[in-house]
Amino acid sequence: MSRYINPFTDFGFKKLFGEVANIDILLDFLNALEFHPIKIEKLTFKTHEKLGESIIDRKAIFDLYCEDVQGNRFIVELQRVQQDFFKDRALYYSTFAIQEQAEKGKWNYKLSGVYFVGILDFTLTNHISSPDKYIHSVVLMEKETKIIFYDKLEYKYIEVPKFNKTENELVTTLDKWLYFFKYLSMLDNIPNVLNTETFIKAFDIAEMTHMDSEKRLEYQASLKAYRDLNVVLDEHFDKGEIKGKIEVIIKLVTKKLGNIPQDIELKIKGCTDISKLDNILDDIFDIQSFQDILKIID
Repeated sequence: MSRYINPFTDFGFKKLFGEVANIDILLDFLNALEFHPIKIEKLTFKTHEKLGESIIDRKAIFDLYCEDVQGNRFIVELQRVQQDFFKDRALYYSTFAIQEQAEKGKWNYKLSGVYFVGILDFTLTNHISSPDKYIHSVVLMEKETKIIFYDKLEYKYIEVPKFNKTENELVTTLDKWLYFFKYLSMLDNIPNVLNTETFIKAFDIAEMTHMDSEKRLEYQASLKAYRDLNVVLDEHFDKGEIKGKIEVIIKLVTKKLGNIPQDIELKIKGCTDISKLDNILDDIFDIQSFQDILKIID
């Protein structure tokens, strides 16, 4: 068994970055991303409700929503599966963080910044991707001059599988965080280059021996779900996009909820809307009943 938890599991990500006691770790990671032109001084968690009021609205597998002392909003999403409308969803998320800033009565429309972070456990297959580029910073800019038009809305996409630096090549804090993300569950000890106060705390939180039996069982269930998803994706995504996604959904839903009622299985198999299939797949860890699936398909 690994000494440290896998940060790409639901349990692992929330344990490391989603607890109030560990918010200094999230703060260090976000500052390492160097959102222009700000430096985050203090961070607090905000409610997830602003990101969607139902399972249909909330399409992220895992997400965090935070605010700093200047009122800037940060949306952090760990995305496990490639999706046709991933960029659309990131934009959709940011609109909640923008709209909630509206003030009652007379208002001059001044906004605080909104910053989205997508930590991707896959390689993008669209035009912003390239073989050696694993971090993408997207802002609004004037098309011809490339001058930034608005610097308070920014999207960061991180293709973790492309990060291949060795321990000796880690220079920046962001290098170290990406190394931590990618290799944590494979490490037996803290690498010398990560022997700093923040990373020592992160490793301490991630250590399996520090969890009681209930938390270990919770983590093992989360790890099993993560592995099941990987196995099913590998088995079925080479069979055609829609057919492959339907097979993935049926297999994962059966693992989680048991035998699928025939009428619901027929609806899943008859769905040709890729965005709806993506929504089911993204929400697979949040779905609690067959009715949740119907709400997405219908």
